[in-house]
Amino acid sequence: MRIIDLSTPVDASGWEPDPLIHEIMTPAEAARHMSEEMREHFGIEFDPAELPGQELLSLDTLTLTSHTGTHVDAPAHYGSTGAYGVPRTIDQMPLEWFLRPAHVLDITGVEPDTRTVGVPHLEKELARIGCRPQPLDIVLLHTGASRHVGTPRYFTEFTGLDGPATDYLLDLGVRVIGTDAFSLDAPFGDMIRRYHATGDPSVLWPAHFAGRRREYCQIERLAGLETLPPTGFRVACFPVKIAGAGAGWTRAVALLDE
Repeated sequence: MRIIDLSTPVDASGWEPDPLIHEIMTPAEAARHMSEEMREHFGIEFDPAELPGQELLSLDTLTLTSHTGTHVDAPAHYGSTGAYGVPRTIDQMPLEWFLRPAHVLDITGVEPDTRTVGVPHLEKELARIGCRPQPLDIVLLHTGASRHVGTPRYFTEFTGLDGPATDYLLDLGVRVIGTDAFSLDAPFGDMIRRYHATGDPSVLWPAHFAGRRREYCQIERLAGLETLPPTGFRVACFPVKIAGAGAGWTRAVALLDE
């Protein structure tokens, strides 16, 4: 079996709209920290000088949102209520959703000014690759946006799904839709411009808000989709079990039998 990494890194050196702070405690600093913590919490005295090289173990502390890096959105992310009942949080989602056969749909050919794809494009792409997703299959959208990871362009230059296209995939029984872009919807600025021009609220976050009517998850900020065959592989994307959270990070990978 060949394993292909589909995840973007959590990298504090790249550009992010939300705070991302990565603090590293060196092994020497951690030895002193451990000594102080043992004394304060457990009344145990231990001199760090007794350790080899006066070092213990490094410790990383991160400040970030659950939507930093490759992550899975839970239904609770889309709103506080759903037509199907109370939306589930990420720790409540069934694990069998996250290890499934998968298919890649190429939407890199969409005109840059369009910023969204609809049902006709998805139907054409599925016909091209000769595939019809089965219930619970995972569908991944290759937009090409991952080439901008770490820069402001990653958050403004990508293509999303419109509302009918999202429902089309959900009607097929898909419950996990992934993208190598920042969002499954179009860029914020594009949606808001179209809303101001048309007054139509349906252009605002249609892919996310579909999750208020239909229970499903998104994987956002994937990478490496251009390296995959269009079908015939599996994806593993188990989300981190964060109690009560609307999303959880994942180390998403493709599994290809050889």
